[in-house]
Amino acid sequence: MNNKLTLAVLAVLTTSLHAGPAAAKAPQPAEGKLITWDVQDRVRWEIKDNAFDFNSGVRTINDDNWVLNRFRLGLGVQPTDWLKVYAQTQDSREWLSDRADIPGRFGADGDDSFDLRQAYIELSMNEWGLKIGRQILSYGDERLIGPADWLNLGNVFDAVKLTYKGEGWSVDAFSGTRVTHDRGQFNQSDLFNGNETHREQVFSGLYFNTSALNIANTDLYALHLHQAGDTDFFTLGTRLKSKPAAPAPMQHDGKSMKHDGKAMVCPAPAASPWDWDAEFAFQFGEVGGRDLTAFAGHAGIGYTIPGCPIHSRLGLEYNYATGDGDPLDGDVETFQNLFPSNHKFYGFMDAFSWQNVHDVAVSWKAKPCADVTARLDYHAFWLADTNDVWYRANGTTAVRPLSPAARNADSYAGSEIDLVVTWQARKELVIEAGASHFFAGSYLGDTGAESDANFGYVQATISF
Repeated sequence: MNNKLTLAVLAVLTTSLHAGPAAAKAPQPAEGKLITWDVQDRVRWEIKDNAFDFNSGVRTINDDNWVLNRFRLGLGVQPTDWLKVYAQTQDSREWLSDRADIPGRFGADGDDSFDLRQAYIELSMNEWGLKIGRQILSYGDERLIGPADWLNLGNVFDAVKLTYKGEGWSVDAFSGTRVTHDRGQFNQSDLFNGNETHREQVFSGLYFNTSALNIANTDLYALHLHQAGDTDFFTLGTRLKSKPAAPAPMQHDGKSMKHDGKAMVCPAPAASPWDWDAEFAFQFGEVGGRDLTAFAGHAGIGYTIPGCPIHSRLGLEYNYATGDGDPLDGDVETFQNLFPSNHKFYGFMDAFSWQNVHDVAVSWKAKPCADVTARLDYHAFWLADTNDVWYRANGTTAVRPLSPAARNADSYAGSEIDLVVTWQARKELVIEAGASHFFAGSYLGDTGAESDANFGYVQATISF
């Protein structure tokens, strides 16, 4: 598609979405409030061992510990109920690290001093909405489009978004390009030269959501990515997510219980303890001048175990994405993961993306008291095709280079166990700690060093 034509479409089309995780949302002004502001500061200490090369015999700059800090300050002005203007700055820092403090260099989060994260105008007229400017794009579970809020920098776009909401359904259209983070300059997107990246990137799409089905909320989407270097492809997909079941009659008197010294009301059990979701996407077009045909799928099911004071959920899921069976045949079969929030899906060590992978995962989530949530995940990973590489969470970096040994290697990459505990200490303060261990699989042994890896962190987030 002609880039100038697509940019022209940008001015006509585009979206308004389900604005993503709570931490990433712009503040919503209270009724009758002209000016609102929001502040968030997040500090995270991380430690990693062998997570970059899975080789305990060599110590790299990523076998270390460091501190990441991210500060955001936002200001919203809403003079009428149909007009809103919002701007947000972000300051990101990486401290005590031996890595170069350049975003993306050797896996570093890097430094990006006070810059413009969001700046948009939003118009709302009855069923219609229009948002123009620098903003977050977030759809579905964020497997393809999300703010990647775990990262210090994250994803934002210079975009135009148009939405229409009907009775029980909505449709969004968007077009824009992702902002490039630069330590020493103002962050720009390809719409405004993109810090001389010359990608000519334009990302556009239609996203339809309906609650018409009795059993599930349903999304249908069509996405298009154009980029310099003869990259021009479409992603067609659907997502289904079961609707929450109505609560069953109370099985107890509903009175508050004392647990760990705090009052806790036991929730009424749902009419059905089961929940499920699924997402499937197909891609076609060109990547780097080569024909693209790729597919990805996700399916998950969960069972909630009612209990008081401990309320928990068991989950089982499977994630799959195609890899390239022959890198020399002029075709591309590797699924393109686009702009996701990958950290929460394929292991917290960020060793995998939705590309060239089989991932079988079991999870357990529990709320032992009113302010504490614990989550335990186990993943087992295989490469879908050993003729393609193992892609990290960023979707571009390979764990091991492609070689004759890699092509003939066993496809089992390894398994990972993750434990995360979150404490809502106060309304404004959330403290989180996590620990992960990766058990190296035979693919690593067949291609080089085969060492287990570890990751841990402690994080505090203050929001006003």
